[in-house]
Amino acid sequence: MKKVLKLTLAVVCVMFSTSLFAQKIGYVNTDEIITNMKETQDAYTQLEAYAKDLQAQMETIQVEFNNKLQEYQNATETMTDAVRQLKEKELTDLNTRIQEFQQVAQQDLQKKENELLAPIYEKVKNTIDEVAKAGGYTIILPGNALIYVDAAQVKDIASDVKAKLGITTPAAQ
Repeated sequence: MKKVLKLTLAVVCVMFSTSLFAQKIGYVNTDEIITNMKETQDAYTQLEAYAKDLQAQMETIQVEFNNKLQEYQNATETMTDAVRQLKEKELTDLNTRIQEFQQVAQQDLQKKENELLAPIYEKVKNTIDEVAKAGGYTIILPGNALIYVDAAQVKDIASDVKAKLGITTPAAQ
């Protein structure tokens, strides 16, 4: 009985240890995939339009500041002290508004970029998960961070992910 138990235990240990070494590993460069997606190009087109709108608003405020500054400089010698102080405060306040607008615009631009790209990242992640499960992979590594890959042991699944996402890339020249 002890021999059967030992033999069974040995067989289980051998099967378990070989299953650990029989993992299927792949890698994928998500940056390349995301860059080649039409959704990404559309998102950056929208982001560019949003940035141009913010820039136009910034230029409007800047023109207002420049006009008031020119007006102040042209009339500074004929102003009373009270009017001069009022105009200087107005220019200072307008300059502060410009700086605040720049900060808020930068934050809004970053927020818009995250809003536009988050669904794309999620779509790519889900597609990689699907391809990995369908291909029987236990580990998928980020291809853009690999230092060494033994091509005989690891497969690049980027072409499978691209095909599933409908991405066509031009042939290498």
